[in-house]
Amino acid sequence: MNVGTTQSNVVVVGAGPVGLWTAAELALAGVPVVVLESATERSPHSKALGVHPRTLEVLAMRGLDQRFLDEGVPVPNWHFGMLESRLDFSVLDTPYPFMLAIPQVRTEELLEEHAIALGARILRGHTVTGLEQDGDGVTLRVSGPDGEHTRTASYVVGADGAGSTVRKAAGIAFPGTDTTSYGYVGEVHLTSPAVRSAHNEHGALISVPVRGGRHRIAGVDAHDDGAPGPFTLEALRATAIRVAGSDFGMHDPSWLSRFGNATRVARTYRSGRVLLAGDAAHMHLPAGGVGLNVGVQDAMNLGWRLAAVARGDADPALLDDYHDERHPVGEKLAEHTLAQSALITATTPDGMALRSLLSTLIATVPEFSLTLARMLSALDVAYPSAGHPLTGTRVPGLFTLLRSGRPVLLDTTGTLAGEVTALAAASGIDVVVGEQAWTTAAVVLVRPDGHVWWASDDTDDAEVAAALKGLGATFTALG
Repeated sequence: MNVGTTQSNVVVVGAGPVGLWTAAELALAGVPVVVLESATERSPHSKALGVHPRTLEVLAMRGLDQRFLDEGVPVPNWHFGMLESRLDFSVLDTPYPFMLAIPQVRTEELLEEHAIALGARILRGHTVTGLEQDGDGVTLRVSGPDGEHTRTASYVVGADGAGSTVRKAAGIAFPGTDTTSYGYVGEVHLTSPAVRSAHNEHGALISVPVRGGRHRIAGVDAHDDGAPGPFTLEALRATAIRVAGSDFGMHDPSWLSRFGNATRVARTYRSGRVLLAGDAAHMHLPAGGVGLNVGVQDAMNLGWRLAAVARGDADPALLDDYHDERHPVGEKLAEHTLAQSALITATTPDGMALRSLLSTLIATVPEFSLTLARMLSALDVAYPSAGHPLTGTRVPGLFTLLRSGRPVLLDTTGTLAGEVTALAAASGIDVVVGEQAWTTAAVVLVRPDGHVWWASDDTDDAEVAAALKGLGATFTALG
């Protein structure tokens, strides 16, 4: 049965963490948004088990950090490529110097509550089967509980995973590398304690306790040739015995899966009125637990831009900047997950020697460990600078000032003229007066995603007013 055509301002495809955060950001800015999810129910299996420091900062910018902290377990160190020496997150320059262990299932529940509270609509059991776009909008073909229908939108965000229907239908290329090795994951009950990790010529194994008295056993199997067929408890048991010398009495599995290390990054994150975020834009080995985190950070960068464009407050060219800023992050993600894949699958003598050397460097060279920790945590992400050195950098702190989702103008000396601060306020910018311990700049304009938009070391009213109006070339609300 064809149930006709329905219309939304923005449609987000996929109700995982990335789609939910995108929808929440749009709803926060007053943009009508609908999320279409093919699954009728949320998966009980948590692909990701942790939230990294920069993602916790993102959550803090919208007042959600404490909800996660109340339920998660802080882990002050984390692994790179399953090396024996771990990265010390406790020294990171953030209020959240740890990886917060929390199942993806719960992360999705909390983000869905947030998105719905802001006004986003989430429709489950609605599968997008194709799309067409023109200069006026996008038409989606959807199969839902009541049959086939079409839905039109001004913009569509594909947050529908590595196999993204949106990406394929938009004709966006997805270049990269094919699978060369296979990983596995199983959530099981154990009758005897498992080793934390093991690595040898047979592969790699890591064990992590999860909810319900179960353990997640994951790693790579050097003997897996990619033959088709389901991954069984017997296969997991055999791998554990080869790699760790025991099956730890594993029984009663609740989840068994295998995956490859194929790594790809979309050629572009924007094609007209279609945009990509999360796994739809980049796929990789789930090494270091970074995928969910980079995806949510994609959504944070995209959300305020798309909201401004959808409201008619910004030139659509603002969306090109989303690709320009986040595509390099996706390329870097691909690089370091490929590097981790090489380390995890290193089973030859020379590969084992490389693992030993890098593990020693992590343990003995603090700068090396810190560099890797900042990379995994995404605290090293800075966008291209224009003018002042602060431009594009992450603002450390000030999270409560950004809860409205609006830009913030910091008058650190308290000497800006009233006409200038009035211009900012009239343009939808929150004005905050007072010293900032993290900078000596006199005036700083902070984007809704917590990065510096513009800054000056001088309190020059005419310069600040000109800068605000100059940004209006692409952001008309500031013009």
